[in-house]
Amino acid sequence: MKKRIYSSVLIVLILAILFVLKIFVSDYFFDAFFGILACIASYEMSKLLSKTRLYNFQILSVIFPALMLACNLVCVFYAGSTANIYWILWAILIDFGLMLITLLGTFLIQLIRKKKVIDEMATRGVKNMIIAKFAFKKCLNTLIIFVYPAFFFLFFVFVNHMGELPLDKFVDLPSDISIFILFTAFLIPMFTDTFAMLTGSVIGGKKLCPRISPSKTISGTVGGVLWSVLLMACVWLIFANIAGFSYLWSSFPIWAYLIIVLLGTGIAIAGDLFESIIKRRADVKDSGRLIPGHGGLLDRIDSYIFIAPYIMLAFWIFAL
Repeated sequence: MKKRIYSSVLIVLILAILFVLKIFVSDYFFDAFFGILACIASYEMSKLLSKTRLYNFQILSVIFPALMLACNLVCVFYAGSTANIYWILWAILIDFGLMLITLLGTFLIQLIRKKKVIDEMATRGVKNMIIAKFAFKKCLNTLIIFVYPAFFFLFFVFVNHMGELPLDKFVDLPSDISIFILFTAFLIPMFTDTFAMLTGSVIGGKKLCPRISPSKTISGTVGGVLWSVLLMACVWLIFANIAGFSYLWSSFPIWAYLIIVLLGTGIAIAGDLFESIIKRRADVKDSGRLIPGHGGLLDRIDSYIFIAPYIMLAFWIFAL
């Protein structure tokens, strides 16, 4: 328990430092942070899939998120400099194009290097399968990693630069609106997960999904949602009463914010359960041992993987 507390304090401290750097220095420190997390989480996902015999190209799981990060940053730059929000849509299309091109090239290389593929099949005990089919399956399994967690998680790059994007309702607002949005994205899963655990341990009761996550209770889930909404209302009020964010009273009403938060708690819970399903199939308790007391990085950010695209989309829709 002590390790978990110490790790949590360290995580909060790192985030605090990154927010200070974002406010006073540059947004790009957070971008680098997100890129590193995406690479590590993708590596852990690669190992989980391999444990379920969904073999993949592990080296690509580490390298490719960095390529997507660069693509997203370039498109964010052009979206801001040309005042054309459709550059974000181009970023998504380019990401998928890069996935397909990378995997097609990898597939062709595997067909050329047949001996190495045959040796790998022998090592893994794969029989009665032609080389092309084995290589194609590895490419498909790697595509899973490109999408989850890398593609979804790197939506945080767009969230980080939300204030720079040419969205109608945000055009006349200070660019520091992205601080408020990013803060929201971090706190929703944090509050939901923390108070779900505390409420569930106090009240107990029926399990939410006993086959997927035996420790989660219905009472804990309800408590996590309610406490998250209540605390996020307090967060809105705190920001709205800070001189630099007083525009929230007129530009971003609390009722709209709490709707986004309420739906976000459900997304966060779904993300947690989704990773639990993967770990069940891999027959492991944690995705890794990177964070003492928490397990792997994927265990720590599982709720954030779906939150990232949701928050971007939710605030985007509101800002149109």
